[in-house]
Amino acid sequence: MAYIMVFRLKATLAALAFAAFLQPAWADPTRAVVELFTSQGCSSCPPADELLVEFSRQPDIVALSLPVNYWDYLGWKDTLAHVAFTERQKAYAHSRNDRQVFTPQMIVNGKKSTIGSDRAQVEKAIQYTTKGRRTLPVNVVVTERNDTITITVEETPDTTQREAEIWILPVLKSQTVPIERGENKGKTITYANVVRGLNRVGEWRGGSARFEVPLDMARKGGDAYVVLLQGTDAARPGLILGAAKGPGL
Repeated sequence: MAYIMVFRLKATLAALAFAAFLQPAWADPTRAVVELFTSQGCSSCPPADELLVEFSRQPDIVALSLPVNYWDYLGWKDTLAHVAFTERQKAYAHSRNDRQVFTPQMIVNGKKSTIGSDRAQVEKAIQYTTKGRRTLPVNVVVTERNDTITITVEETPDTTQREAEIWILPVLKSQTVPIERGENKGKTITYANVVRGLNRVGEWRGGSARFEVPLDMARKGGDAYVVLLQGTDAARPGLILGAAKGPGL
C-alpha cells in the first residue's frame, strides 16, 4: 500500500512538472498592441519613446518601437531604422484612407492612429478598437520546447473576421542610443521592444490552429519576440485580432 501511494505521488508530481513545462511563455491575455513609428531624427519623438517604455511594462499590452528612415536627411541617420517599417506605416495609412504618416505616430491594434506622445489619445484608441472588451478577440498562446516555438490560435466565436496572418517579430527589449547630430543632438534615448524584423509565419482561416517556428528565426537580430495575428486589407495590414509576448517581455 505504501509503495502504491509513493508511486501515485511521484506520478502526480511528474504530471504537474510536465504541465508546468508546457505552460505558455506568457499567459496573460493581451488587451492591446501599440506600434510606435519613431525616429532618432525627430525632435518631438523622445516623449513618445518614453511613453512606449511605460506601456512595455504593462503585462496586457504588446508595445513595439518601429524606427522609420525618412528623417535621415536631417543630419543624423537613425541607427535602428528599417525601410520595412516605413513601408508598414505607409500601408497602414492606405488601409485607413487618410494618408497620414508622421512621427511620433502610434497605431493601436492595427486600426487607430494617434499622436504617439499623447497617453489619453492612446488609451481612448484602445477602448475604441476593442469595443469595450478587456482583451483582443482571439487568444494567441506561445510555448517553447527544444528550440522550437509553438504558436496556438484558440478557436473563438467572438470575432466575425475569419481571415488573418500570423507574424513573428524579433525585438530588442531595450536599446540605448546616444545621438550625436540632428534635431536630438546630445540626447541619449532608450527605446523599448525595438522591432528587428517582420516574419510572416502563415495564414489563419478561423477556428483553432497551430504553427511551429524555429526559435533562432524568432529572435534573429533581437533578444525576444512577439507574435501577431493580424487581418489584411488588400494585402495591407489590418485589425490585430490577437497577440502574444515571448518570455521575458
